[in-house]
Amino acid sequence: MNKISFTAVALATALVMPAQAQTEIQWWHSMTAVNGEWVNDLAKDFNASQTKYKIVPVYKGQYPESMTAAVAAFRAGNAPHILQVFEVGTATMMASKGAIVPVAQIMKDAGFKFDPGAYISAVAGYYTAPNGQMLSFPFNSSTTVFYYNKDAFKAAGLDPEKAPSSWPEVALAAAKLKANGHKCPLTIGWQGWTQLESFSAWHNVEFATKSNGLAGLDARMKVNSPLHVRHIDNLANMSKHGLFVYKGRNNLAEPTFVSGECAMITTSSGFYGNVKKNAKFAFGLAPLPYYPDVPGAPQNTVIGGASLWVMAGKKPEEYKGVAAFFNYVSSPEVQSASHKRTGYLPVTTAAFQLTEKSGFYKENPGTDVAPNQMIRKVTDKSRGIRLGNYVQIRTIEDEELEQVWGGKKSAQEALDSIVKRGNELLERFEKDNKKADKKHILWKNGSSSGRRGCPGC
Repeated sequence: MNKISFTAVALATALVMPAQAQTEIQWWHSMTAVNGEWVNDLAKDFNASQTKYKIVPVYKGQYPESMTAAVAAFRAGNAPHILQVFEVGTATMMASKGAIVPVAQIMKDAGFKFDPGAYISAVAGYYTAPNGQMLSFPFNSSTTVFYYNKDAFKAAGLDPEKAPSSWPEVALAAAKLKANGHKCPLTIGWQGWTQLESFSAWHNVEFATKSNGLAGLDARMKVNSPLHVRHIDNLANMSKHGLFVYKGRNNLAEPTFVSGECAMITTSSGFYGNVKKNAKFAFGLAPLPYYPDVPGAPQNTVIGGASLWVMAGKKPEEYKGVAAFFNYVSSPEVQSASHKRTGYLPVTTAAFQLTEKSGFYKENPGTDVAPNQMIRKVTDKSRGIRLGNYVQIRTIEDEELEQVWGGKKSAQEALDSIVKRGNELLERFEKDNKKADKKHILWKNGSSSGRRGCPGC
């Protein structure tokens, strides 16, 4: 065979041989609307940045539904590589020995530099085991903030550039809004998260014992303190007078703010992208209100949103793809762009500094509220809340608070019931977890499912 013929054969062979197949990485998530678009774009951009791996994002319903699907898939041997889990599922995931692989190990085995110290401490600490190993990858971390309609404030004779900073000021603003014809001055998203969990940390009071569950499985709830009762009673009185209007569980209240129906709302920082894209009025972001007479308030808010967990039982090459994706997502440039787009926290200090340096916070006043609330010095009472069976406990919170808003229970009665019913679930989780040490009962024989959604979906 002459040289020309050999070259022609080689070229023809190369043309008919299939290209090296990419390693697919299944990523199950619970993001919808503008945040779902963000997730899809992240996967698309990563896939375009290299040729070895392909991230395949798959929406699996709200967080409880995606966890339930993952449990079933794990038992059947076909779990996804990456599972997005909301923050209240963290204790369950940590207890699921044998079902997950620590993110720190994944990154190390793939040869990537992974420094937990690069992450905002309040974020990294929440997803870190007592032995100091980071178990999941911080992703769409959020916190609770206060949104208000500047146009509605101006029409009611309120200063549109000054949000109410205390709960008494919120009540006064609501009264002026109502007097000006506003039928929904204040509403609330994620009521358990914003009015009990973050409220506790913001005022530096315990939500539960054992450092809110971070220091042990034998934690018990403490949300029936005099301060908690005072706050829920105040909201109940506002509800009676039409100053606070309850619009439903989870994030059902959020569309009423975007539409202009409700003028003020406490909800997730991850709501920012929706408001920015869809609201037809000027709006502002501000820190959560607080009670000025409480010593140490305001302190810091607690984490919401979700992290990414790596499921066990996959091939080494697939784990390398997971690590490569995490390394891409954690770059300051990608983190900063995501923060600007969604309102979720820039989970690394470098990303926060890059965003600040870009002038984004000056050009968009209030967008630095969420990170500033989270980077304050934390205490044992405000580091976060990590309780077992907390998906179900939050459902109890919804049920009991709805009794208050409906005038069927007093604040004291409802909060006492939350503590009693919640502690029963905590005791059950503690017992189940002790049994699960060898059997991995939570994923092989039990269930991690719950009945409600999550902050920052």
